[in-house]
Amino acid sequence: MTERRTGGRTGRVAWAPVPVAPGSTAAAAPTALPARGPVARLRELLTRPGFGKLLTVRLAAQWGDGVFQAALGGLVLFSPEREADPVMVAVGLATVLLPYSIVGPFAGALLDRWDRRRVMLVAGALRGVLTLATAAVVLAGVTGPLLYLGALATIGVSRFIQAGLSAALPHVVAEEHLVGANSLVTTSGAVAAAIGAGCAIGLRGVIGPYDVDAAWTTSAAAIGSLLIVVVAARITPGSLGPDERREAAQALRAVASGLVDGFRAARAAPGVLGAFGAVAAHRLAFGITTLVMLLLMRNSLTDVGPFKAGIAGLGEVVATVAAGLGVAAVVTPWLTGRVGRSGTVRIMLVLAAVALLGLGLPMTLPTILAGSFVLGLVGQAIKLCSDAAVQSEVGDAARGRVFSLSDTTFNVTYVVAVAGAALVAPTSGRSPLLLVLAAGIYLLGLVIYEAALRVGDRHAPQGGTQPGAPSATAVSTAPSPSVSTSSTSQRADGEPGASGPADR
Repeated sequence: MTERRTGGRTGRVAWAPVPVAPGSTAAAAPTALPARGPVARLRELLTRPGFGKLLTVRLAAQWGDGVFQAALGGLVLFSPEREADPVMVAVGLATVLLPYSIVGPFAGALLDRWDRRRVMLVAGALRGVLTLATAAVVLAGVTGPLLYLGALATIGVSRFIQAGLSAALPHVVAEEHLVGANSLVTTSGAVAAAIGAGCAIGLRGVIGPYDVDAAWTTSAAAIGSLLIVVVAARITPGSLGPDERREAAQALRAVASGLVDGFRAARAAPGVLGAFGAVAAHRLAFGITTLVMLLLMRNSLTDVGPFKAGIAGLGEVVATVAAGLGVAAVVTPWLTGRVGRSGTVRIMLVLAAVALLGLGLPMTLPTILAGSFVLGLVGQAIKLCSDAAVQSEVGDAARGRVFSLSDTTFNVTYVVAVAGAALVAPTSGRSPLLLVLAAGIYLLGLVIYEAALRVGDRHAPQGGTQPGAPSATAVSTAPSPSVSTSSTSQRADGEPGASGPADR
């Protein structure tokens, strides 16, 4: 099943983009939108200077990701020319996700020092070249390390683009509207990824299921890269931050310490640290259920009325996950406005555990689709809350590194879960024990989340709800000057992103 970090960033629609105003970032800081209904707020977000372009870049990047990953996934998992056992599934997923997760935090340091608009331009063009190179490898019938290397490089560059987009978002949206903006950006991007996967599955059905045929499907992902370059070229240089830039030598030193800097900044914000724990729990559980679902679809399940097995069934799962993402875009801002980000995360973790036990254990096509919908909703809601925590609690100087650290958490936990499950999963995929384990991981994530928030409460300064300032040697987590400094007490009741004392 497909899920996109939002980091992520999951995994992104914007129309009639407005040019970004020239000038310094601080001078062009976004102002708060008036309290209005959801439709009015959505309309105003889409007309914010620069927001429409960021949204378009996200959509193009994630649509291309969906096409690329589904094309290669069909090649590895459902090609009639090869068998797919649990270990092979794990290797394929690790190829796509793990290596970038290792280098991502170091690359994230550059997002805090280089013009993010230029990063989008260069990375978008490089992504297109790598996509076509990978397609050429597939067309030549080459398998093994060379194919995996092409997939690694292409997905790695794409993740870099998404981390930069998340870090740049507070430059075009006021802080009190970050949850609502994240709902639109990350959810629509994840839906775009699902649509891209559907396009790849459709092309596969038209062109053919064999290895050489997959090359043409893979090359279609380059269309998204072309759109990224075209849109990013129209953004004003310097308008997306970072607010302060340093010399190249300092940037190189920052690359070497990027992982440590990102962790230090996250540790200074308990809401961020707790959100990372919740994200990790979801991705561990989701990795286990992904492996079980793929094996069931390939080796055990048969068609039931309108519900299909095989790669067609995988397409149906992608569609139901996308539907869950769409519902999350509506539910999350509404829910956070009433119970805060922390309350939303608690509800979603419990909901996921219940859904796995109630809908996952029967292991039938209808219940698998229903469970996929719930997990899509849960994962996106948790990621939206995590992104909003980073954007509101971490200063611009460190935000790129923290988002890259978030990508690492998002991807490494997923791959670890798939790899571990592959060692014990039967080829048929029928393993109730693994699904019970996944449900238990969600509940463990709830315990970790609560512990992180309680530690933050004990260390918070008396009379305030935000974590204390870090030491002089720590990375600054002060609000960026490009983000509105409106206090939470001034936000309208029910407004997306409105915070209470428990909201981190």
